[in-house]
Amino acid sequence: MLALPKTFPDHEKLPADKERSGFEIIDSRFKALILEGSKVTRHWQGAEWSEGAVYLPKSQVVVWSDIPNNRMLQFYPTSNETTIFREPSNFTNGNCTDNEGRLVTATHLTHCISRTERDGTVTVLVDSYQGNRLNSPNDVVVKSDGSIWFTDPPYGILSDREGKQRESEQSGNYVYRFCPESEELTIVVNSLDRPNGLAFSPDESELYISDTGSPSRMYAFDVNSDGTTVSNQRDFITVSPGASDGFRCDTDGNIWTSAADGVQCFSSKGELLGRILVPETRCANCCFGGPEGDILYIAGDTSLYSVKLAARGAQYSK
Repeated sequence: MLALPKTFPDHEKLPADKERSGFEIIDSRFKALILEGSKVTRHWQGAEWSEGAVYLPKSQVVVWSDIPNNRMLQFYPTSNETTIFREPSNFTNGNCTDNEGRLVTATHLTHCISRTERDGTVTVLVDSYQGNRLNSPNDVVVKSDGSIWFTDPPYGILSDREGKQRESEQSGNYVYRFCPESEELTIVVNSLDRPNGLAFSPDESELYISDTGSPSRMYAFDVNSDGTTVSNQRDFITVSPGASDGFRCDTDGNIWTSAADGVQCFSSKGELLGRILVPETRCANCCFGGPEGDILYIAGDTSLYSVKLAARGAQYSK
């Protein structure tokens, strides 16, 4: 079924005199990452808050969440059509794929991490810690060993807009590691205010986590030799305007992160290289996709965009 626009009537719009689209080169290294003649393309518009974009290689579609509308959408690059993937979705947020290409999803309403099986059924992998409900899992990433790492801020329990308002049953907002084989859930980071997006460096020696609380910034952690814990928390990136929400790494270790003006690209050392500008009030997330992993899909507030790059997503190097 084709997806119909459901942007709320009171949605904040970007003033016409502030609309932007294209590229802003801040460091000459950014030029090498942008293909000559490449442009920002809007594929679909009509969401209330686009989040959690992920490319599914087997079906060659982009799936993303429209959180307040309680639905997931899917875009077909070959036909340029956008249809309903799942509705209702239980207010899903972040998405990724596991090592078998299955969709793994963070869900607000059912406070869980779930997996969509090959036959379309949904398996709840984890929804509680020490007998208490999780807050509202926000973003998720799968490590090469198959473990699932996710953030659990309270955004889905603060109101009914993105879930269901209720009191938290946890003592904080944590980052967790879940092992599907043993079903063990452990806290790996307990020092952040509102942990949000997360990603590993290409060699998985570092874990990056954005905190959209106070202060708002991205932190870097060393992944310890056991591969299951992290240490050495340090300030890494501060995004302006806006904040880093969701992000991805390319094969060279550059970080492509959402911001208020679109997507900003930082080097592996945290240096701002350039910006991809989109005509939205803010962006929430992005992902690499396409057969070669060189198309950046951008979840931009009401819309889905893409840009073909001279860079490939880190997952395509594995």
